[in-house]
Amino acid sequence: PQAVAAAREAVERLDGLLSRTDSDSQIARLNTAAGDGAAVAVDPDVAELLAFSQEIARQLPGDFDITIAPVMDAWGFTTEERHVPAPDALAAAMALVDSEELSVDTEASAASLARAGMEVDLGAVAKGFAAREAEAAIRDAGGTSAMLDLGGNVTVIGAKEDGSPWRVAVKDPRDTGSYLCVLALTDVTLSTSGGYERYFEEDGVRYHHIIDPRTGYPAENGLISVTIISADGTLADALSTALFVAGPEEALDFWRSRDDFELVLCTGQGELLVTEGLEDVFTFAGADRGYTYEIARR
Repeated sequence: PQAVAAAREAVERLDGLLSRTDSDSQIARLNTAAGDGAAVAVDPDVAELLAFSQEIARQLPGDFDITIAPVMDAWGFTTEERHVPAPDALAAAMALVDSEELSVDTEASAASLARAGMEVDLGAVAKGFAAREAEAAIRDAGGTSAMLDLGGNVTVIGAKEDGSPWRVAVKDPRDTGSYLCVLALTDVTLSTSGGYERYFEEDGVRYHHIIDPRTGYPAENGLISVTIISADGTLADALSTALFVAGPEEALDFWRSRDDFELVLCTGQGELLVTEGLEDVFTFAGADRGYTYEIARR
């Protein structure tokens, strides 16, 4: 119970710092001060997360940008009044997206946005960061075996009490009551992003919430879900969004350039691409719904 309470406290503290819709949060204060030239003091945690997000944006240019907030607002994903934005409204929002115009000073724990109207949205990294902090709180409280589920983000600490790995299912994006595969995992975070999580339909077309920063429209690059497995929960969360936008070829190229994550890609053609680091812990479960899978190798 002590470890659980510590984890909950860590998650709630971060939510209070990072929520864009909470006017008292540090991110809301940063956004409100956009364009006035003054740096806003933020928690060291927040400065670290902003700097990390900028680094991912630089490594995957065009695929990931936390200054996408005005575009999310134009689509109504923030207020739940969802609609396809008028071209001029979308263009005005897109003109405010550029994470290079976010200045972060991690030593002074301060940040600023260069132009009025710019806003940061940490939705693509906040759960992973919260999971990392919650994991640290559990370990500090003496916990050695736990599973945390923050909705699309599952962190497993140690093994189960009987010594066996945790079994974590990856949902079928077309039928979320079923799953594509099961992974046997210890001491990692699994983060999944997909267009099935939040979407609306207008004039017979479905629009999901994962926006491509290049176009301002929902990403359409051949993927319907991306699952990242990494010992770094924040990285797992960020990459599940960024590589969904990138598409399968760029996602696998990026994986081949690194050694700190594995992934399961689900394409619109019903194919699972599973990286070789998961081969021994992967159990396929999608055959009865027409899925196939292939192991991607370096």
